Amino acid sequence: MAHRPVSLHAPRGSVAADVIREGIDALLADKEGEVPLVFPPEVLAAAEHAAARDHSPAERTDRTEVPFVTLDPESSTDLDQAMHLERTEAGYRVLYAIADVPWFVELGGPLDQEARRRGETLYLPDRRIPLHPEVLSEGVASLLPDQPTPAFVWVLELDEAGEVRGIDLERALVRSIVKLAYDQVQEELDRGEGHPMMLLLQEIGALRTRLEAERGGASLNVPEQEVVADGDLVRLRWRRPNPIEDANAQISLMTGMAAATLMLEHGVGILRTMPPAEQPAVDRFRRQSEVLGVPWDEAQSYGEFLRSLDWREPAHLALLNQATSLFRGASYAAFTTAEEAPEDPAQAAIAAPYAHTTAPLRRLVDRFVLMICHDHVRGVRPAQELLAALVEVPEAMRSTGTRAGSLERAAIELVETAALAAWEAETFEAAVIERREASESKDGNGGAPTRVEVQLTDPPVTAWVPMDASVGDLVRVRLDSVDTVARRAEFVPADGDVR
Repeated sequence: MAHRPVSLHAPRGSVAADVIREGIDALLADKEGEVPLVFPPEVLAAAEHAAARDHSPAERTDRTEVPFVTLDPESSTDLDQAMHLERTEAGYRVLYAIADVPWFVELGGPLDQEARRRGETLYLPDRRIPLHPEVLSEGVASLLPDQPTPAFVWVLELDEAGEVRGIDLERALVRSIVKLAYDQVQEELDRGEGHPMMLLLQEIGALRTRLEAERGGASLNVPEQEVVADGDLVRLRWRRPNPIEDANAQISLMTGMAAATLMLEHGVGILRTMPPAEQPAVDRFRRQSEVLGVPWDEAQSYGEFLRSLDWREPAHLALLNQATSLFRGASYAAFTTAEEAPEDPAQAAIAAPYAHTTAPLRRLVDRFVLMICHDHVRGVRPAQELLAALVEVPEAMRSTGTRAGSLERAAIELVETAALAAWEAETFEAAVIERREASESKDGNGGAPTRVEVQLTDPPVTAWVPMDASVGDLVRVRLDSVDTVARRAEFVPADGDVR
């Protein structure tokens, strides 16, 4: 699952908030023509027409009496998923409602073409650029409380250990009864209270996490950056996702694995793929763990080792940063026959075949997975038009993902430099997470000095510093200068101190 960038918690009118907004306006102006910012009139008209459709045709199951709930960040309004969890004699039943975006987006129509051009919703620190017009993504297609909404409902039967023993998928009309927010839910659970559904979510999430460990899956427990207001300045701080967020993610992962199972069984689909880490990279990571004094036991799986690391420890934080080098090469693989399916369909980090299917309001590929899986469940061969579109999705996701990643990285750099402006000339303690030897330029006119990448704890940023130290060392660095326009902060050694 992709990390969302930092979000800005600074009131309008504060100096720092205005600087960041102006900077992001400039970033988007530089990307004019590359990043679609405004929906064309024909797309908006198609969205209005789709929003007015009758949502309850005869072939749609009526699930409006089922008390679904949603669980998201408090400010979210584009709600893709709602859940209803039950205990059964055999174990558990998970009803997972996913927004029925295909009901509103006609294949080949203006909304579909625009969505392929955008690929995904872009999340920037002070705004989002949606995949679909808001009348759909934050209106009639969103699983908002007390609103009858068209949805695909995954019906997953689990045994007592949390293993999926039955998979079904139906088109239904659902009604969420409440919008729950991560932080409030976690606070209630920590007090021994909470919504009954969240208590059951904790239970199922723990079982699924155990199964993930048993099959060799790996979760990177790296904290997120968060930006908060501090008068006319902004400060960066760590935000560790709540345990209930991890449990919620396990439900989504389980559903994606169920979708992959269906598509592989029927020989048509699109998977989220990631190759296993190459052995030299694994060997290098194992050596780093030994150098850092946190050896990776030969008998311990990669996922178990990562779960044992605590980002609050400098050596552990350095290892968690290094571990990202093993999670590379993620892509999509579409296939219209069993022979075209990937030879090794497992997504390496999850250690199982997996598909994106739970966020169709925010990601293009999920809409196609839902349509394909529903056809499989009904025993229907997907239409030729759908198959033709399916094979185009990987390239659309690749190109739009590259563009989104570049923009989001630039926005994060902007926020980091704006936050660092308040720290100019300050000295910090940091952990070395990477080292690069000095290099000569090709023309012989100088080159790059030996330098190290360091991770600061407060504020939580990384930076390259011209100095020599070993991975895992604690060093002292000084913030020499900040250029918010160029999105650049320069750090230098502080007294050459390495400990």
